[in-house]
Amino acid sequence: MSSKIPVGILAATGSVGQRFIQHLVGHPWFEITALTGSERTAGRPYGEGVNWLLPGDPPAAVAEMIVQPTEPNLAPRVLFSALPTAQARELEPKFAQAGYIVLTNASPFRMDPCVPLLIPEVNPDHTALIPRQKEAYGWDGWIVANANCSTTSIVLPLQILHQTFGIETAVVTTLQAISGAGYPGVPSLDIIDNIVPYIGGEDGKLETEPRKLCGTYQDGEIEMAPFKVSAQANRVPVIDGHLGSVSVKLSQSASAEEVIELFKTWQPPEIIRNLPTMPESVFIYRPEANRPQPRLDRDAGNGLAWTVGGVRNCKVNDIRFLSITHNTLRGAASGSVLNAELLVKQGFIKR
Repeated sequence: MSSKIPVGILAATGSVGQRFIQHLVGHPWFEITALTGSERTAGRPYGEGVNWLLPGDPPAAVAEMIVQPTEPNLAPRVLFSALPTAQARELEPKFAQAGYIVLTNASPFRMDPCVPLLIPEVNPDHTALIPRQKEAYGWDGWIVANANCSTTSIVLPLQILHQTFGIETAVVTTLQAISGAGYPGVPSLDIIDNIVPYIGGEDGKLETEPRKLCGTYQDGEIEMAPFKVSAQANRVPVIDGHLGSVSVKLSQSASAEEVIELFKTWQPPEIIRNLPTMPESVFIYRPEANRPQPRLDRDAGNGLAWTVGGVRNCKVNDIRFLSITHNTLRGAASGSVLNAELLVKQGFIKR
């Protein structure tokens, strides 16, 4: 018998589901014991039904595993959800009600006042919402949400600045990879030789999610961070890696040199430093004038690190900077696995 925690992946055949498999096969704490998929793939071996998008072939550990319907009768009680938005809105509460722990990448419950919107480097204490969630909704299980992949790309440097100097406003422009649209993604004739200055719902997520993530937990509630965000999301012809260009007005004045030193010396919270997925360096400052770049920096820290550069004084606000993360790893599957590791460390998921 394995001593690892059995886990399942909802919508395991999609692009994010495949990233979950890539990250969880061989994980020291978790073992995949259930995969779900659509009517097309349910009842078939995973390796036969999946359109595998990553290098090589589906891992042998899951290739012969039979894909199951996405219904709350799965054996593992911990589930990583790569469900599309509409299905997540309908199905994830049913799983939580039936006693499952759902770590979701979908958006419907991110701003729910009872659901932790979690990035362990930013707000590990927000998991304290879980008991309130179970009580409020009468669930035996619970939901924890990942942030949107574009929010993820810029929120850690925002939180570092907010905790040190305070932030009054932030103006954000994102240059987002086509993989963020899922498979098959953006039509080639729309994106080649082009930039699409609209991603449905993305501006609103960038303007609200950072305020919850950087908010303060107190007495069973999250007090939203008081700063305001103005955002413009753009789709660009890059496969992976969301790059954010950010200008912030600080509550206390700080020079670019002070911010650079802050970024270079920042350390993640003690509780997450020894988690299995944590890279040696999770927040990287690049001094080069032309960094960060998607192709050069998205895979830093096995795709889990933030890479920040271009810190300068801003003539309109106070400080401007660039920040990038890998959108389907840190911004999706790998980030969710790190959430689960934190929840094990905190005792919410039992080993």
